[in-house]
Amino acid sequence: MGESTLTEGTVLHADLDAFFASVEQRDDPSLRGRPVIVGGGVVMAASYEAKRAGVRTAMGGRQALRICSDAIVVPPRMHAYTQASRDVFDVFHDTTPMVEGLSIDEAFLEVGGLRRIRGLPSEIAAQLRVDVMERVGLPISVGVARTKYLAKVASAVSKPEGLLVVPIERELHFLHALPVERLWGVGKVTSGKLRAARINTVGDVAAMYEGELVQLLGPGSGHHLHALAHNRDPRPVVVGKRRGSMGAQHAIGRGHHTAEELDLTLLGLVDRVAGRMRTAGRTGSTVTIRLRFGDFTRSTSSHTLPRPTAHTLTILDVARQLLASRAAAIAEKGITLIGVSVGSLDDNPMQLALPIDVVGGATIDDAVDAIRDKFGSKSLRRAVQVGRPDRDAMPILPD
Repeated sequence: MGESTLTEGTVLHADLDAFFASVEQRDDPSLRGRPVIVGGGVVMAASYEAKRAGVRTAMGGRQALRICSDAIVVPPRMHAYTQASRDVFDVFHDTTPMVEGLSIDEAFLEVGGLRRIRGLPSEIAAQLRVDVMERVGLPISVGVARTKYLAKVASAVSKPEGLLVVPIERELHFLHALPVERLWGVGKVTSGKLRAARINTVGDVAAMYEGELVQLLGPGSGHHLHALAHNRDPRPVVVGKRRGSMGAQHAIGRGHHTAEELDLTLLGLVDRVAGRMRTAGRTGSTVTIRLRFGDFTRSTSSHTLPRPTAHTLTILDVARQLLASRAAAIAEKGITLIGVSVGSLDDNPMQLALPIDVVGGATIDDAVDAIRDKFGSKSLRRAVQVGRPDRDAMPILPD
């Protein structure tokens, strides 16, 4: 392999293409090659056929259908997406033991130690794409670079169904030609400030003095973007990193929603999150709710408990109070999405302050978990959920 190996970085960023929509097209051959939208009231995901027509995630369902009138709308199937994610991560771990998951559909892989047995990083990446398609039936894009940041950028540029290797000697040439929006942390507000100052490319950012960026954007963003513009990203691929929070969210259609409907959605989300925490042996102390209103503005509010917990009713009580504090905004703007997460996760479960729901030596939560583990997640439901449609929740990406 010799000197040619020195031109390639060893970090891979693998990212499934239009994940939810791709799973739907895989499982239903009649959807292949056609524009597919996952979610009705709000677009949770869109196939590339729909994206080419202008459909975007988080867009209102009616607007999406006006843009792409021949789109096929399908309800989300979170159980199918979760299983597909597990299958893909099995492929990742069969490729290299150095895997750092970012979300259910993307991960970093370090392949520097595999040169002698697997070949160049570009060859490993090409085989990874083949393996994911053959074993799981899903398209995936892969970026190969020296740093995690640049590998992620490369995979995004290569989409859909692409492979892009950024040679070490060409990395700044590649990076500096990109628009400023490719820098991590550059959203609409930061992009507006940069472009107002006639800073349009990553190269323009790199040409600035660090102090100028700090003056324009503040110390946090200024130092961060200056480092990224020069591809300074020393973070290694971290194996076994445990997430700092667990959460789920549910998109609800536009229109009026009663307090009872919102509470039912909140209950389902908390039930799911708390169950996942107990399964993982984690407790948490910071409860957060995330809301998206009818005008597409967002709100986040949180409360930290005096001690960590995985108790469903404790978390639900806090989440209800947080939701009630946003009642006026909900009434004025409407609401299209509710998310719940529990952060500051701890691996050392603590005794609840008031274990009043004890039945035969086991808590109600433990009994519910045991029944669902044995007979399925939908085998036991709360009384208020009986006769109501199932509400699949979309996982919130880890912090």
